[in-house]
This record gives sequence, structure tokens and C-alpha cells, in this order.
Amino acid sequence: MNTPLFLRIHPSDNVAVALRAAEPGETFDGVTVTEPIPAGHKVALRPLGVGEPVVKYGYSLGVASATIVAGAHVHSHNLRSALTDKFEELRFADVAKPRPTPPASRAATSFDGYRRHDGRAATRNEIWIVNTVGCVNVASEKIAAAAHAELATPGSGIDGVYSFPHPFGCSQLGADLGYTQKVLAGLARHPNTAAVLILGLGCENNQMKTFLALLGPQATERLRWFNAQEVSDELESGVEAVRELAGYARQFKRQPIPVSELILGMKCGGSDGFSGITANPLVGRIADRHAAAGGTVLLTEVPEMFGAERVLLERTTDAATFKGVVDLVNDFRAYFRKHNEPVDENPSPGNKAGGITTLAEKSLGCVQKAGQAPIAQVLAYGATARAGLGGVALVQGPGNDGVSGTAMTIAGAHLLLFTTGRGNPMGFPVPTLKISSNTDLATRKPQWIDFNAGPVADGTANFEQLSDELWQQVLDVASGRTRARNETRGHREIAIWKDGVTL
Repeated sequence: MNTPLFLRIHPSDNVAVALRAAEPGETFDGVTVTEPIPAGHKVALRPLGVGEPVVKYGYSLGVASATIVAGAHVHSHNLRSALTDKFEELRFADVAKPRPTPPASRAATSFDGYRRHDGRAATRNEIWIVNTVGCVNVASEKIAAAAHAELATPGSGIDGVYSFPHPFGCSQLGADLGYTQKVLAGLARHPNTAAVLILGLGCENNQMKTFLALLGPQATERLRWFNAQEVSDELESGVEAVRELAGYARQFKRQPIPVSELILGMKCGGSDGFSGITANPLVGRIADRHAAAGGTVLLTEVPEMFGAERVLLERTTDAATFKGVVDLVNDFRAYFRKHNEPVDENPSPGNKAGGITTLAEKSLGCVQKAGQAPIAQVLAYGATARAGLGGVALVQGPGNDGVSGTAMTIAGAHLLLFTTGRGNPMGFPVPTLKISSNTDLATRKPQWIDFNAGPVADGTANFEQLSDELWQQVLDVASGRTRARNETRGHREIAIWKDGVTL
């Protein structure tokens, strides 16, 4: 099947996206291409004057910075951002649209997961080592490796023993230290870890007693802790502690659990011009299915909501959530101003090479991952999402792949659906399904990519087909029948949001 030349996403758009490289003289919708248009880049569908909005997805990406003729390449040389330092004042009553009744969900009603004693669902039965300070990174990694080799054998009932190195926990103060503590506490509380070893050094700012208090009530059987300075051999003590925890963890067995209890995090990184028209809308369809089934969907990368706020605000469920979204994006704008940085110092060089020109364009593509599901909650960094939301929770966090993926993990995501057009091997403590926006990437990097959304652009499959396939893969991974590439390749990383001095 021949790949179509261009895609006009919305009837009001005055640009279209090249689905393959286009040459001068080729035509689309009565417009003749005047210059080479790389795949993923935009072509003008009509003449545009200086200052005129350039429209894609039905919304403005920015304005023309030069006169643009029909058929011309539209990119950084003739399109500029029109974002402001503060989002406009709007009212819920003026913006929010009546929410249509969601379609009956065709999703499965259950997955095979673990039921924790506190009632939460889990997709993995692992033991995690959380270190309070970067000084014991290597010790935690060695303990995890030794315990994993000994205890996480086939049929053992333990899915793995893992540690998550980080450079923080000391020489931090105030809110900066608080960010570190929120991430580490979120890891320790995560349902995918049946049991956890907290490993400290002893002299760090993130003191063991204070940190344990932040965890809240925990079953004594699922928790062990010690400071390396207070034992004769931290590696021996650590492995012995994990052995004790393994006895507790083995009692959990997979059982059918309502799919509405799954929490899915939607993430993108290394995006290209196809991300917003293939992989992100595909993930958005999964979000719609899951929300319609009563599930919880997480979306973060707040700076990549700049320019797409109205898309989200139109779907807020009530005035309080509406205000929460406005405050979320304006607080992030204030964060940029605090550091004397422009709000639209984005997209990245890789994004631009892939065809994304302005932050608004990146944002409008980014929020496609939330589909059309209702925006039902706004969560602070480190807060825990609740299962059974029946919609989307926006999570405070930056666009950085490591930090935003970690933010959704500590909010309770059981799986992350991570779309990419340029490619990114990064993984997180939970299964991280990588979804390519184009077939070329999936072909070149099969060791990174779990699912290919490229056939939408190739014209060889439609969203409905791929949605069914991807949803089944989500259930298979959640049920432990298959594993994500990040799991099989050992890519389990965290990144902590830092916003303060280092002593």
C-alpha cells in the first residue's frame, strides 16, 4: 500500500504533515509543493501573512514570522512561538464543554495481578532497595545483584530484586531535600514492590528516622532498614535482610483483579513530527478505553502543556479541577521566570530535526496521549494517585524524560506507555512500553521498541486495529505473561527533580 503524501489533521488546519519526504512539484489537496519537505515536517496549505496564526490540530502553533506561500516548508525559519509568560485568565463556565457519554469499553474486565494486604493492586512482585543517599549507591547495587541471583530464580515467586541509584540525599536543604524524600518514599510505598529494604549511610541530611516517618504506616513484614555505618559488613547485612523480606513476598500470588485498578502513565520522549499523529493518538485511544472502564490515567510534562492548556481545560470535570489545571501551568511558568528562563525554550534540537517547530506544537502533540478522557484530578509532585478515577490525573513535573517518568512512577503508575519518534532506551522501575511513532525506528531499534505505531502513517493499519493490539499487550505485560523491553534489558532508572542549592 502506498504511503499517503500528507496528512491534514483537523479541517481548520492551514498546514499538513508530510508522511514521507515530498519533492517540489508533488501535489496535495490542490496545493503544489514548492520546496523539499522532510518527512514529519509541515507544508503550508494556503498563503500566510506575517503574524498570521499557523494552525495544526485545530489550534494555533504560533504565528508566521515571514510571508509563507502555499506549498512552502513551514518550520523554524518562518514560524515563531506566540506563548506568553502567564496563561490567560479563563473561567470554567466559559471553557469547559459538556462531556459526552464515554463509549462502552471494549477493554477486558480484569488482569492477573497481585493483591497487597492494604488492598492495592500490583503488576509485579519485586523487592526494591531504596537508598537514602547517593553515598551507598554501589552498596545497594551489589546487594540487589547478589540477592537477585540467589532469590529471583524461575518459580521462586519473586519477580526480581532491584536498586535505583541516585546522587542525592545529602548536602540538600528545604524543598530540594523534600523532592528527594518524596521520590524515595514513593518508591518504597509502590505496590509493585512487595517488600523494601531502606539502606542509609548514617550521617546524611536524609536521616533514616525522619525518612521512615515519611513512609507512613507500613506492615512490619515488608520493611527492613539499616545504616551502613552501623553494621560490620553492609553487603552481608543487606543480602540477609532481603532474604527475610523474600519470605514475606512469596505469599503473594497472581489473581484476577479488575482492570479499573490499573494506573497507566502516559509519557513521550525523543519526539518527532509523527509523534502527535501516530503514537500519541494511539496511546490516547488506550487512555480513552481505560478511563471508560473506570481506570486511572496519568499525564505529566507540564511545560509541554504550554500552548495546549485549552485542550485540557475543555475536558475538566468541575471548577476545582479547572482551577487546579490553571494553577499548575501558571506555577510552572513562574518556575521558569524565577530562574530567568523563557517559557518556550523548547522543543529540543532532536524534536526540531524531526519536524516540531514550537512548544505549542510539541504540547498539542503531547497531550494527544490523554485522548478525550475527562481531566478529573491534579496531583502535586510526590502525591499518590487513586485507582478507579475513571479519567486523567495531571501530575506536577517537568518534561525531562527521567524526572517525568519517575514522577508518574511514584504517583503509583503500574505501567508507563512511552512514545518516541527519535528513540530512547530509558526505562523506569515499572514496566515501560516503548511505542515508536514510525516504522523506521521500530526496524532499526527493535531492542528498544515494544510496539510500532508507524503503520498508521504507512497506511498499512488503522488506529482501531493497533488499539486492540496495544491494549492486549498492556494486559499481557500487566499480567506478567510478557515483559517490557526495559525489563528484559535491565533499564530501570530514576531521576529526582532538583530545585535548590548544594551545600
